Amino acid sequence: MNKSSTVDLVVVGLGYVGLPLARSAAAAGLRVVGLDRSRTVVEGLNGGRSHVDDITDAEVGAMLDQGFRASDGPEVIADAAAVVICVPTPLTEHGSPDLGAVHAAVADIAAHLTPGTLVVLESTTYPGTTEEVVRPRLEAGGLKVGRDFHLAFSPERIDPGNASFGLENTPKVVGGVTADCTKAARALYERFVTRVVEAKGTREAEMAKLLENTYRHVNIALVNEMSMFCREIGVDLWDAIRCASTKPFGFAPFYPGPGVGGHCIPIDPNYLSYKVRSLGIPFRFVELAQEINQRMPVHVVNRAADLLNDEGKAVRGSRVLLLGVTYKPDISDQRESPALAVAQHLRARGAELVYFDPHVDDWTVDGAPVERADDYLAAAETADLTVLLQPHREMDLGLLADRARKLFDTRGRSADHPRVVKL
Repeated sequence: MNKSSTVDLVVVGLGYVGLPLARSAAAAGLRVVGLDRSRTVVEGLNGGRSHVDDITDAEVGAMLDQGFRASDGPEVIADAAAVVICVPTPLTEHGSPDLGAVHAAVADIAAHLTPGTLVVLESTTYPGTTEEVVRPRLEAGGLKVGRDFHLAFSPERIDPGNASFGLENTPKVVGGVTADCTKAARALYERFVTRVVEAKGTREAEMAKLLENTYRHVNIALVNEMSMFCREIGVDLWDAIRCASTKPFGFAPFYPGPGVGGHCIPIDPNYLSYKVRSLGIPFRFVELAQEINQRMPVHVVNRAADLLNDEGKAVRGSRVLLLGVTYKPDISDQRESPALAVAQHLRARGAELVYFDPHVDDWTVDGAPVERADDYLAAAETADLTVLLQPHREMDLGLLADRARKLFDTRGRSADHPRVVKL
């Protein structure tokens, strides 16, 4: 099943997953076209401007020099040897999978699919999506998987802000509808990824991604729940985790925080529980973990209220400084950030909010802007309470502890200090 193509790879969706994929493929010498429905994204990339944290403008410039181009016209698919789908898969307002972007991408591919093409879905989804949702739509025009084109699933493993592991040195899992589909996907990724791991099929590859993040979700919930009672029984949980981490087998450290955010942990386990619920079986671990992790912002606000009360102050009228409003350190991504829920609950209780985040120039909560501090140390000196939500590297936590009236560290990153209280 060979195909003579003018384009080696079309990447559909140029966000935090698709753009690094396109960069790595272009750097390896592949002829790459990025396809995105956002004209702003397309024009920006073709003009040498990045919109993704992990990709600099200089790297986009290098991609352009290597032959990369961005397009909003799906007709480029017809000229491609391979098409990889990297579109978002969020949740609906009711907490069920929203595959709208996947359906749109598959419709574009189906309209321009030609014999010999490899199609890979990377967007996180529930087991069965590749064969039950993508395959029928692609075969509707008469072409058949395994005979006329290849179809596979490969879970994305992008970790924004991770300086140690990127796409090239993180093992890539691939699972095809047929054995030949798996081999075709493997051959594609081996051109720019160090190690490719074959799954038994598409469902196993889809499950691998959900298992990875459900594992994290459940263990974060475990330590979050522990953080709620350890203070009451006189235990420093952070020190207990440090000690437990010295065990060279059978333990992996997880840490409490103000809640979970980002594109994976708050979202992906819901795709798995959705599939399990369709069988009439409750997935109690995931549902309980979700309940605990969603409770953490309220727990943080209650702790903040206790700290203010210890100083003889009410939440109402107190000036509270929030440090770091993104979902993880050293990036600008705010998706599912627990900072939003923390701010909402503090405002509901009458607090006067101010924030500092070197990666976020403007921040609104429920449509209302939050005052931004230009100098976080000066702001901490005047705030009744400073709450550390994300320890960006631009913040000097030692100086912060010295300058803040009272510092509530929800990440356990500060050294012991008389004015520091940890979650």
